[in-house]
Amino acid sequence: MSATNDLGAAFDRLERLLEFPVDFPLKVMGRRVDDFAQAIAATVGEHVPTFDPATMELRASSQGTWLSVTVVVRVESREQLERLYRALAAHPLVSVVL
Repeated sequence: MSATNDLGAAFDRLERLLEFPVDFPLKVMGRRVDDFAQAIAATVGEHVPTFDPATMELRASSQGTWLSVTVVVRVESREQLERLYRALAAHPLVSVVL
């Protein structure tokens, strides 16, 4: 099974558990570099126009090498959530999206 099929199956399961619209938390991790948080805010804002970057939570790793950004977004549909997840996961600065 390909990663695309695995991801689609995961979103199928998730859709059965959620009632849209929903406030959905996402944690995005990557190397601690300049503009990482701004890049995440911009990507989220492209997919969720009502997103307020002031609500982002940032946490650096104990060594200061990695940065995690937690966002809570109000998504209207599975499709919107899936597009956002895929855009974040494809971003060159992002290592992991949970």
